[in-house]
Amino acid sequence: MKALIADQKLVTELLPMDEAIEVMRSALTMLAGGDVMMPLRQMIALPGGDRVLGLMPSYLGGLEAVGVKVIAAFPANFGTEYDTHQGVVLYFDTERGLLRAIVDATSITAIRTAAVSGLVTDLLARPDAGDLAIIGAGTQAHTHLQAMMAVRPLRRVRVYSVPADSVAAFAERESRLTGLTVEVAATAAEAVAGADLICTTTTATEPVVLGAWVGAGAHVNAVGAYTPATRELDSELVAGARLYADRRESLLSEAGEFLIPKGEGLIGDEHIVGEIGEVLLGKAPGRTSPGEITLFKSLGIAIEDLAAAHHVYTKAKERELGTWVEIGGRHFGSAAED
Repeated sequence: MKALIADQKLVTELLPMDEAIEVMRSALTMLAGGDVMMPLRQMIALPGGDRVLGLMPSYLGGLEAVGVKVIAAFPANFGTEYDTHQGVVLYFDTERGLLRAIVDATSITAIRTAAVSGLVTDLLARPDAGDLAIIGAGTQAHTHLQAMMAVRPLRRVRVYSVPADSVAAFAERESRLTGLTVEVAATAAEAVAGADLICTTTTATEPVVLGAWVGAGAHVNAVGAYTPATRELDSELVAGARLYADRRESLLSEAGEFLIPKGEGLIGDEHIVGEIGEVLLGKAPGRTSPGEITLFKSLGIAIEDLAAAHHVYTKAKERELGTWVEIGGRHFGSAAED
């Protein structure tokens, strides 16, 4: 049998942001409906720093797909020619366990993470929101700008990051690509002031956005931190916002944004309003007033990667695109052809 090998270029071509948002809508709806199996990700921390290798298996019954993402997260890659996330998504069918696709995980992660934030922003942000602050200037900052543009007409964009040369280059590049004027803020507080859409996409381990800076009615997507000891938002912001999760179990186990203020006694498990899939199915409420702050703590879950890989595979097969190789399949030594 032949399996697809999809590189970054093919993934980007076959998973445009508007389609990716709808793929994530379907996957998170399946999660809320119970047609999913997904253990918590397993991570191996390498000695001498914050480098990790993560294993993220999952099953999506609605797509008859099972697979795993193997991802190496190396924050020190920021500012080099290499992305901070390296790896692959392996997609198997559920009829015979045949490997159908090996898909670049750097591009999958970049696109699907932002697509979920776009979906959530469309669900929770005020309809008139359009003043965007992005904290960070890496891959996720780029794709989050795309995602925010896909769901809201942006009237202003400000970005803050360190070092200064990276954020200046980001602003110049994104202004050219989008036709928007992307402004460089001198501080994170300046970037956030007056913003009604805020995306934090950093590798920070301590808060980079404080509750005192965030105005009434804002929506926040917190993306960068993914361990119990790291966070991008302070406790005041989390405690004062309506908190939503991609998956409750993941948030309760992995999110420093939640676990740290919980440990301080500021919030409890009941502070979680619901999962995004529950909002989609009407099982949990969304925004209830224009003035409240809504917060989505993104951790990234395996079904998002699997759904994205399935989408890329299906389109590549239909359009006869990509590289196809003989791998696995029939009993070893069999002369029969697929």
